[in-house]
Amino acid sequence: MEPNPFAVLSLIVAPAILTNASSVLIMSTSNRLARAVDRARELSKQLEETAEYNSERARRRLRELSAAETRTLLLLRSLQCSYLALGGFSSAALVSLLGAVTVPTGLLVLVQVLEVAGVLAGLVAVGALVYGSTLLLQETRIAVEVVGNRAATVLAKADNSSSAIDRKL
Repeated sequence: MEPNPFAVLSLIVAPAILTNASSVLIMSTSNRLARAVDRARELSKQLEETAEYNSERARRRLRELSAAETRTLLLLRSLQCSYLALGGFSSAALVSLLGAVTVPTGLLVLVQVLEVAGVLAGLVAVGALVYGSTLLLQETRIAVEVVGNRAATVLAKADNSSSAIDRKL
C-alpha cells in the first residue's frame, strides 16, 4: 500500500480546525463571564446601598445575585474545559505531525506510541469540549430564567397599573 499524503494532512488539519473552534469558544465564554461578573458587581453595589433587605426589590436582587454567582461558576468551569480542549487539540495536532515524521524512520514502536497519544489527546479534548458546551447550556438556561422572572415581574406591575387606571375611569 502506498503512503497517502492526504491522510497525514487530515490527521493534522482536523485538530487544527478544532483548535481554532476552541479558541473562538474561549473568546465568547470570556465575554460572557465578564458580563456576568459585571452584573454581579452591580447587584452587589445596589444591595450594599440598601438598608432594607426584606423588601421585594432587595429579595429579587438577592435572587439575581445568587443566579449571577452560579452563572459565573459555570462559565469559569466551561472556560477551564475549553482551555483543556484547546490544549488537547493542539497536542493531538503536534503528536500527529511527529508521528508522520517518524514513520519513515522505521521506529514502529515510537509511531504506535505517538498514534495512541494523539488519539488520547483528541478524545480528552472532545470530551472537554462537550462537557464545557453542556455547562454553557446550563448557564444560558439560568440567564434566560432570570430574564423571564424579571419580565414577569414587570408585566405584573404593568397589569396592576392598568387595572388601577381602569378602575379610576
